Amino acid sequence: MSMIFGVPVAVLSGQLLIGIINGAFYALLSLGLAVIFGLLKIINFAHGAMYMLGAMTTVLMFDYLGVNYWAALLLAPLLVGAFGVVIEYFLLRRIAGQDHIYSLLLTFGVALIITGVLVNWFGVSGLRYTMPDMFKGGVNLGFMFMPYYRAWVIVAALLVCFATWFMIEKTKLGAYLRAGTEDSQLMQGFGINVPLLISLTYGFGVALAAFAGVLAAPIYSVTPVMGSATLITVFAVVVIGGMGSIGGAIITGILMGVIEGLTKTFYPPASSAVVFLVMVLVLMFRPSGLFGKEA
Repeated sequence: MSMIFGVPVAVLSGQLLIGIINGAFYALLSLGLAVIFGLLKIINFAHGAMYMLGAMTTVLMFDYLGVNYWAALLLAPLLVGAFGVVIEYFLLRRIAGQDHIYSLLLTFGVALIITGVLVNWFGVSGLRYTMPDMFKGGVNLGFMFMPYYRAWVIVAALLVCFATWFMIEKTKLGAYLRAGTEDSQLMQGFGINVPLLISLTYGFGVALAAFAGVLAAPIYSVTPVMGSATLITVFAVVVIGGMGSIGGAIITGILMGVIEGLTKTFYPPASSAVVFLVMVLVLMFRPSGLFGKEA
């Protein structure tokens, strides 16, 4: 059996695959956080709850309405994104311009309410979502077995991440979004509805989290508390990449997933802490993050 640093190649390949899959989720979730903070300067502690809502909505739509996976992949992010627009309009808009701590506390409270309500209804036991038939099975690559659905998760996450980066950085709509949040009065003078842009931006950011939740539903146990542990890791990823850096969120998310997977292979006890160790080192030597701009 082939070995690398005393570890079988099959084991190392399997952990790398898990790391890339986790990195794809980290990239999607941290991208949503980076969009919301980078454009709106809102520290969105409800992001994990929106990820959970995407997965829960997928399961409930299938169980009660018979909505299939492909429809849920479109409808769940739209529904959660619309819910995000409501939150921005009725709650976050009231504290616009205040210190970041207010948005952090408000969104943290929203997350607790959402989680508490769903725990009261469904408990904390996991709900199962059947994987679509077309994704069952996998392909033997020789050095590892690649499940079809895991490959789809990686491809879908990367496509959405690239499309989001391109829209914000390279299109006229992205220019309007950036300009509207930097100088809202000037943009309103040109006839741009800046409050609507802000609401839609927040909705889009949480829709990205919901999209990750839909992708996660066939893989992980779907529970009302599934977003809580993920949120802390994703915030660490965003800090490492640089708060508000769109490209940094994507690259760092995938990189941290791979590092976490490798750590599980060579020193499993440190796997749950390695992301935070990297965050500490980055903050010590580059407080703005790897891809962030200096204040």
